Amino acid sequence: MSRVETDYLVVGAGATGMAFVDSLLKHTDAETIIVDRRDLPGGHWHNAYPFVRLHQAASCYGVSSTDLGANRIDTFGHNEGMYELSSAAEICHYFADVMERVLLPSGRVRFFNMTEFREAGPGDYRLVSLLTGKETTVHVRRRLVDATYMEPDIPSRRPPAYEVDSDVTLISPNDLVDLASAPAGFTVIGAGKTAMDACTWLLERGVDPGSISWVRSRDGWFIDRSWTQPLDLVHTRVRYQSAWAEAAANASSGRELARDLEDAGLFLRLDERTEPSAFRGATISKSELLGLASIERVSRAGRVQRIHSAGLDFTEGHESRPHGEIYVDCTATGLRTIERRPIFEADRLTMQYVTPGYACWSAGILAAVEALDEDDEAKNHLSLPVVYTGRVDDLLTFTSAFMHSSERRRSRPGLAGWSADTRLNPARGLRDRAHLPAVSSELARLEHWQALALSTLEQPHDSGMASLGTES
Repeated sequence: MSRVETDYLVVGAGATGMAFVDSLLKHTDAETIIVDRRDLPGGHWHNAYPFVRLHQAASCYGVSSTDLGANRIDTFGHNEGMYELSSAAEICHYFADVMERVLLPSGRVRFFNMTEFREAGPGDYRLVSLLTGKETTVHVRRRLVDATYMEPDIPSRRPPAYEVDSDVTLISPNDLVDLASAPAGFTVIGAGKTAMDACTWLLERGVDPGSISWVRSRDGWFIDRSWTQPLDLVHTRVRYQSAWAEAAANASSGRELARDLEDAGLFLRLDERTEPSAFRGATISKSELLGLASIERVSRAGRVQRIHSAGLDFTEGHESRPHGEIYVDCTATGLRTIERRPIFEADRLTMQYVTPGYACWSAGILAAVEALDEDDEAKNHLSLPVVYTGRVDDLLTFTSAFMHSSERRRSRPGLAGWSADTRLNPARGLRDRAHLPAVSSELARLEHWQALALSTLEQPHDSGMASLGTES
C-alpha cells in the first residue's frame, strides 16, 4: 500500500469537482487529488440520454479558465436566437480536455480515475483501484471536498419507484434511440425536464402527439430561457434579476411569487388550467413549450404504483393502455433535494449550490471563498446553501437564501470581482456592456428592487439550514 499527501482531496470529477479545482488553481497554490469511479471526467454526463443538451448557455458552463463551445447564437430550432446548448458528448470531451490541458499540466493536480474512495480516519482516506485492487492511503492537509453531494439523479442509474410486471416494456430515455420497431404508443412518466426532453424528442421525430400519453403527478413552473442569456444578450439576464427582485419584494408567499414571475413573463407553465405546485429551476424555450402543449393525453391521477399488461395503477385510480405500449421512465428527480448542512466544516467541504441553478458557478465561488484567510464560520456566512426542495411553497425562502448570500459576497471586493468576471457567471459580459441603454436601465431597476427585497425577505440563518423547509 502506497501513501501520498495532498492539500485537498476532491471526490468526484464531474462538473462541480472540475470547476472547484480549476478555481482553486487560480486562487491558491494548493495541491489537489481528484478521485472518481469513472474512467474520464464529466460525471453524470457519461450516463445521460444521448439527446440531452445543456439547459443553460454553454457560454456559462464548465470551468472558469476554458470556454465551452464557440459563444454562438443559434439560428434555428427550439433555441433560435439564444446562445448554443452543448450536447452530452461535447461536454464529456470538454471536461477530458480540461483535465489533460489545464489541470494535470499545472503540476498541482493528480487524477485517480477508475478508483473508489473510502474513509479511513480523520485526515486519512483510502483510494482503491477498481482494476487492480491496489490501495493508496491519502493524508489530506487541508480539506476533503465532497463534490458528489449534489450529483444529479438520472433515470439510467436508478430503478423506478413503482412495480413493473415482467410482461411490460419499461425503458429509460437512453433506450429510446435503440428501438427496433414502432410500439402501440408511448407513455412518458415524469413531470420534469427529462420528461419534457423525451416528449420533445419524440415529437421532433414525427411521433403523432395523439400517440403520446404523459403522466404528470404534479405540474411545475419553468424559467423562460430567453431571460437567462449572457454576453451580447446580457440585458435579458439583468431583466431576469430585476423582475425576480421586484416580485420578491412584493410577494407574501412562494405561490404568489411564482404567479408574479409568470405575469412578468419569466415563469412558464405547461397548462394554463393547472396551477403548478413544483419548482426545480428547469429552463425551457417557448418553442419547446408550444410543441409540448400539443400532447393532450395527460394523466394526473397521482403517482404510479404499478404498471401491468392492462395499464397503470395510480394512487388515485387506474388507466388502461393497449398491449405493446412502451413506458418511458423519467421519474428520477435530476436536481436532487439534499439535506442542508454547513458547507465548510473542520477538514471537510460539502459542495452545494450557493447560486440558483448554476452548479459550476457555485463550485467556483466556493473555491474562491475557501482561499480567503477566514475561519469556517465566516466562510459559511458567505456561502448560504441554496436548496431546491421541489416545492413552489418554498420559493420565498429559496429566494432569500440566494439574495442574501450574494449580497454578503458583494461586500468582499476580491470575491465580487472574480465572480463578476468569470465566464461561469450567467451575467457574463455585463461589465463591458453596462453602459448600453438596454442594460443600464435594467441595472437601475435591479438596484432599486433588490434593496427593497433584501429589506423585506427574512434574513436566513448563517448555517443555511434553519430557515429553509425540508422535504421528505
